[in-house]
Amino acid sequence: MKTEELYSYFLKCTGVTTDTRACYQGALFFALRGERFNGNQYAADALKAGCAYAVVDDKDYYDASDDRLLMVDNTLESLQALARHHRRQLGTTLIGITGTNGKTTTKELIAAVLSRKYQTHYTQGNLNNAIGVPLTLLQLNKSHHLGVIEMGASHPGDIRELVEIAEPDCGLITNVGRAHLQGFGSFEGVVRTKGELYDFLRCQDNGFIFLNDNDPHLCNIAQGLPALRFGTGEPKEGKEVGGQVLTCNPFLRFRWSRLEGDSYEVQTRLVGRYNIDNALCAIAVGLRFGVHPDDINQAISNYEPTNSRSQLLQTAHNTLIVDAYNANPTSMQAALENFEQMEATRKMVILGEMRELGSASEQEHLHILTLLSKMHLNEVWTVGKNFENTAFPFRHFTDTDEACHALQAERPTDTTILIKGSNGVHLSTLIPHL
Repeated sequence: MKTEELYSYFLKCTGVTTDTRACYQGALFFALRGERFNGNQYAADALKAGCAYAVVDDKDYYDASDDRLLMVDNTLESLQALARHHRRQLGTTLIGITGTNGKTTTKELIAAVLSRKYQTHYTQGNLNNAIGVPLTLLQLNKSHHLGVIEMGASHPGDIRELVEIAEPDCGLITNVGRAHLQGFGSFEGVVRTKGELYDFLRCQDNGFIFLNDNDPHLCNIAQGLPALRFGTGEPKEGKEVGGQVLTCNPFLRFRWSRLEGDSYEVQTRLVGRYNIDNALCAIAVGLRFGVHPDDINQAISNYEPTNSRSQLLQTAHNTLIVDAYNANPTSMQAALENFEQMEATRKMVILGEMRELGSASEQEHLHILTLLSKMHLNEVWTVGKNFENTAFPFRHFTDTDEACHALQAERPTDTTILIKGSNGVHLSTLIPHL
């Protein structure tokens, strides 16, 4: 079945799903395959659950007499082609976002800012891969003026694949850091892969980027692209938006201004000085699309992070800074350096190991442990085998179960605690015990 014909079925449906646990009346179900599952075997269940049609690519689960079953060569490729076709039909202006750290926070800040003036559709949660991006695009409708599409990567070519599906009109890379080194092979591999967004926009007639002027790696690979530049420090010729951190104890308060423009102060609900780059990026995007500075400031002030991303939680016993959704050497160091500057009577860190670092894992974990040894902290706990190192006098736990038992026996009180680690370590399970 060709994409155009499949699109005619899509237009009859109420939406798209790939999960039989999330089927709804009138939806279009795509039977995707994985290493350990074959979604084709659930096509019949999807139809029983109310889906109008099911797209399959396995003849063993296709019945030509059932006109609700739609046969294609490859369901994932068909999903992606359908999303691209839908995006082209609507012609919605799309902003593509990628980067090592801060993608989700920046995406949500940008969406909050743009929503002050426009009907804005944006990536929900972390649907930023080869399945999530098409699903996000297929949620676009004629009421949307703008779309903000987050794109993640863990291997070379990942961003190229996603931009060829989404075809963004403009874009930004938040930063490049040492993450997913097992997949990328090296830091240079990270830069090249994130730069695939720039490569795509460079080939477009009106490609445009939002560029952090303080990042030499991004400035180097952005050469030749029209850009609105932003960054910390005073604005200057060629850098339209500049900003300075005023305080961050614990929430970020900053000042920003434009060249020959007014200066504004913004009090955020974001924990971490590093979030100023995310905020300045959202400001730059807002200005580009004509959002009034007062609306920009209010949107950023009102934004409150969720999903264990630099969240401040006050429990009955302690103050928690929870940043346990993801971790890599760059974000880990930034979180620790910010935590060290915070004012608190008693400080403790609970760090979970960093995943997907490949051969660099031992060196990167050693770097973090060495950094910790130079900080003035009351207590340090580490979780996961990659942090196990007897040369450092920190309390170490094999997994979160061991850490939970320790917390139940000796719960800290009146302590400010940073909780940071890769999502797979499940540090969030410690929160009820703190």
